[in-house]
Amino acid sequence: MRKGAVVFRDYLTELPLIAILRGLKPDEAETVGLVLAEAGFRIIEVPLNSPDPFRSIEILAKKLPAEVLVGAGTVLEPAMVDGVHDVGGKLIVMPHADPEVIRRAKEQRLYCTPGVATPTEAFAALKAGADAIKIFPAEAIPPAVVKAWRAVLPRETLVLPVGGIKPDTMKGYVDAGANGFGLGSALFSPGLSVEEIGRNARAFASAWRDLRRG
Repeated sequence: MRKGAVVFRDYLTELPLIAILRGLKPDEAETVGLVLAEAGFRIIEVPLNSPDPFRSIEILAKKLPAEVLVGAGTVLEPAMVDGVHDVGGKLIVMPHADPEVIRRAKEQRLYCTPGVATPTEAFAALKAGADAIKIFPAEAIPPAVVKAWRAVLPRETLVLPVGGIKPDTMKGYVDAGANGFGLGSALFSPGLSVEEIGRNARAFASAWRDLRRG
């Protein structure tokens, strides 16, 4: 990661894959976080509808290497932003594009990636201060649509499809202009062993690197 002021884009440089740990429990947070960091992941989010999510975020923020960005997903209200900030989280990920939540994240100097499903929402989110846009749900927004969005969005916009992404479905989105992905149940789901999570993480990392070499 480059020296000087760190921007959200810097965390996407080596491996632009966001680990979404929905259902993570605090007692497994450190172990799961470390296996993801070892696989090269530099962004981890714990959705706030997980068990005791603020405790998990606090553990991850304290125990993982400084170069790993830790934050929350499924952030629905401005007050939730304050809770994430208070436990050391630095990233706000949303399923929607509520400008009040985005503005609160920026007031707290947190990175913010709102979810959008139309160009109208994307432009409104960027105007409110979003650091990137989360195309959600990606299952309903195929690469051809992402390519059309790319033609009108500001060139520097970071575009991250989320929802149903697997190692073998990334290429179409990358060809259409995606900058990275949010990864859910194909990477982590409650009940998976640490070994299984590690294998999934390495498979995604390998698939991404193969795309870059191609």
